[in-house]
Amino acid sequence: MTKRASVLAVVTAVALGSMAVVAAQAPVATPPKTVTVDKVKDNLWVLKGGGGNTALFLTAAGAVVVDTKLPGWGQPLLDAIKAVTDKPVTMVINTHAHYDHTNGQVEFPASVEVVAHENTKRYMEEANPVYGLQTGPQANIFAASGGRGMAKRTFATTLTLGSGADRIDLYYFGRAHTGGDTFVVFPALGVMHVGDAFPNRDLPIMDLNNGGSGVAFAATLTKAAAVPGVTTVINGHHATTMTPADVARYAEFIGEFVATVQQAKRAGKTVDDVVAAWTTPAKYPGYAVPQVARVKADAQVIFTETP
Repeated sequence: MTKRASVLAVVTAVALGSMAVVAAQAPVATPPKTVTVDKVKDNLWVLKGGGGNTALFLTAAGAVVVDTKLPGWGQPLLDAIKAVTDKPVTMVINTHAHYDHTNGQVEFPASVEVVAHENTKRYMEEANPVYGLQTGPQANIFAASGGRGMAKRTFATTLTLGSGADRIDLYYFGRAHTGGDTFVVFPALGVMHVGDAFPNRDLPIMDLNNGGSGVAFAATLTKAAAVPGVTTVINGHHATTMTPADVARYAEFIGEFVATVQQAKRAGKTVDDVVAAWTTPAKYPGYAVPQVARVKADAQVIFTETP
C-alpha cells in the first residue's frame, strides 16, 4: 500500500468511526401516543390505544370517562376527548384497579370525581403486582402524585349516577378478573362496559393478588350477561363491540376451563400436566390459541382455590 493510500484508509476509518458515534448518540424517536376514536351510539364513543378501551359518555353536566389507560397516556386521552367535545371531563369510572385502566387519570384535573368499587379503591392504594404478569412490586402512581386520580367515591353492590338519558348504573357481581370488577351500564343506550372481566376472546388474567378468582369467574360473567336492556358490550381490549350473548359464551368458555383444571387436580395431576393438555376447544371459533404462561398462571389460581 502506498503512503497516500494508507493515509486515505486511516481518514476513512476515522470518518466511519465518527459517524458510528454520532449514530449511537442520536436520540431514538419515540412513537407518538395515538388514541383512536370510534363512535358507538349518540353521546358514546370508545377511545382505543395505550391500554384498555376507554368509554366517553357525554351528559348534560359534562363528559364521563370509563378507564384512563397506561401511565403517560392521560394527556393524549384528554386531547382525543377535546377533539370530540368541548365539555369538561367531570367524572372518571374505573372498571378495576389495573394500571392500564387507571394510571392515565393522574394527569386529569384534580376536580374530576373518580368512582370505583370499594375493593378497587383498596387495590389502587395497595398497588399489588398483577398475578401471572408482574413478578415485582408495582409503582404506586397515585401516592407519587399526592393522591390525584385516586377513587374517592365508592360502592358495594350497585350505584346509580345521574338520571334520564344521563343515567349510568354500576354493578358488582362478585370476583372475576379482580375482586372489584365493575360493570358500567348506560341504560338509555343499551350499552355495557365490562372491562377486563371480558377483555377479548382469550383466557383472562385471574389476578389472585388483587382479589381475582378462577372458580367464581364464570358465575360473575353470567350475572353480567343477564343485565336487562343491554344490546351492546364494550370489552376491555377488543377492537370491536360485542353482545350479551358473547359475554354468556365467554362465561361458558371459562367455566369449561375451570372444570377441566379442577378435574385434573382431583385426579392427582399437576399444573404442568394441565398446561401440556389444554388447548382451546374447537367449539369456540375465533378464540385465541392458548398462551402457555397464561394457562399456567390461571391453572395455578384454580388449583389454589380448589380443595
